Amino acid sequence: MDGNGRWARARGKPRHAGHRAGVESVRRVIEACGKRGVKVLSLFAFSSENWRRPETEVKLLMELFFTALNREIKRLVRSNVRLRILGDVSAFSDRLQALIQKGEQATAENDGLLLQVCANYGGRWDITQAARRLAGEVQAGRLDAADIDEERLAGALSFAGVPDPDLLIRTAGEQRISNFMLWQCAYTELYFTEILWPDFDQAALDQALADYARRQRRFGRVPEEEEG
Repeated sequence: MDGNGRWARARGKPRHAGHRAGVESVRRVIEACGKRGVKVLSLFAFSSENWRRPETEVKLLMELFFTALNREIKRLVRSNVRLRILGDVSAFSDRLQALIQKGEQATAENDGLLLQVCANYGGRWDITQAARRLAGEVQAGRLDAADIDEERLAGALSFAGVPDPDLLIRTAGEQRISNFMLWQCAYTELYFTEILWPDFDQAALDQALADYARRQRRFGRVPEEEEG
C-alpha cells in the first residue's frame, strides 16, 4: 500500500496526513472485497524494514495502527470479517499486543472475508522463522530432516493453511514485491498501478480484478491453446 507520503506532499500536508488517508482507503477496500466475494485479503501494513524510518514517523504509525484497530474491531465483527495479524508482533508495545489479541479473539468465529494484516513482517523473516522452527523439531527428535519438503516448510510459515495469493496489487508505481510473501507469491499474478494508495478505491480495485480476469494462469504448463 504505497504512496501515502507522496499523496500528502502533493497536497502540502505532513506525511502523517497521508497515512491517515491511507487508513480510510483500507476500510474502502475491505468493504469492497467483502461485497465482491473475495475470500482472503492480505495487507502489507508495516514491514520489518520500516523500523529504519525516522523515529517520529514510526511512533506515529504505531499510534495510528492502535487507534485504527481499536476503532475497527466492532465493525469487523458486524461485517463478519475474521482478523489475523501476521508478523513478529513481539516488537510492539504491550498495549498494542493486547489489542491485537483482542481483535483476533473477537473475530475468530467470523466466516466471511479473512483479513490478514502483515505488521513487522518480511518474507525473509517468515522463511527464516519457519526454518528455525523445523530445525528445532529435528533437534528434538520429532522430525527427520529427510522429511522436510515444500509442504512441510509451507506449513511452518505464517500463512499456513491459507491458499497462496492469486493476485498481488502494488500501488504508486513501484514495481517490486519488497520482501512480501516471497514463498507464497511464486505463481501469483502481479498488478502495478500508478494510483497512490489513499486514492485507491472500489473502481481501482475493479480495474485490477478485471485485468486479472483476462489473464491465463499456467503454473508452468503450456497455454491451453497449445495443448494437444
